[in-house]
Amino acid sequence: MSRIPPIQCLLTFEALARLRSVTQAAEELCVTPSAVSHRVKQLEQIIGTKLFGRADFSLTTEGSEYLARVREGLASLEKFPGAATAPGKRKLKVAVTPTFARSILMPRLRQFTEAYPEIDLTLQVSIPLLDVVAEDADLTVRFGTGRYADVEHICLLKDKVTPLASPAWIRENGPFDAPEDLQGMPLLRSPLEPWRTWFAAHGLDWPEPVEGSSFNDIGLACDAAAQGLGVALVRLKLGAPWIENGSLERLYERTVPSPHAHYLCWRTGMMDRWECAAFAEWLKKSVS
Repeated sequence: MSRIPPIQCLLTFEALARLRSVTQAAEELCVTPSAVSHRVKQLEQIIGTKLFGRADFSLTTEGSEYLARVREGLASLEKFPGAATAPGKRKLKVAVTPTFARSILMPRLRQFTEAYPEIDLTLQVSIPLLDVVAEDADLTVRFGTGRYADVEHICLLKDKVTPLASPAWIRENGPFDAPEDLQGMPLLRSPLEPWRTWFAAHGLDWPEPVEGSSFNDIGLACDAAAQGLGVALVRLKLGAPWIENGSLERLYERTVPSPHAHYLCWRTGMMDRWECAAFAEWLKKSVS
């Protein structure tokens, strides 16, 4: 039979993870510092894993995942039978890049709202790579290199790129048996996915295209390619809806790793809010 940890151990773990100080946690809980240490050690023994990795009380990977669950459970226990649910709803603002929202998040969003009905989620469009940033977001999905000194972050989604075009366009302009067959073809451009990555991987010493239609959103580039405007270099996971409905097809079987990835970013301290931690844990598992 599984053993449920004592509530005082869970409260102590949450406080120590948030405050990162045995003394401050002890003061908040009105217990001695030794009691804090004893309760955390007891909790680790019960669940069978290390929660804190260092002397500064930084969490292990398992500790971060468990913290989100503990905060979710504690928040549920704060609700009393018969109490109105609306005033107790937690507000959460998440800024997302447009095509990530359309292709990745929206198909999964119902799972989150059903799992966390106590969270009122607001989605805002953001393109941080191009400095189009939603204001006052609690969490932000960024697409880029991952070198973000201004925020804490985790990698959500890596992807591979390949050229896509409409079936009709491919029939009219093909066949495409070798990478060189793209020479002279209209290549749709985007600062979010430069063609030089694909060129270099195929040994083509071609410059980045400087002419032709350009889009600051991969979804728009996909729509343009589906309308027969040319070839778009698209990440497969983001382009999945167009591929699945038949409006876009791959020109080649080979794919190339994108130099960029999607990251979930937040300001220091934001994960102390259980709704932020809950969304981060859910999103990481949902897209992995």
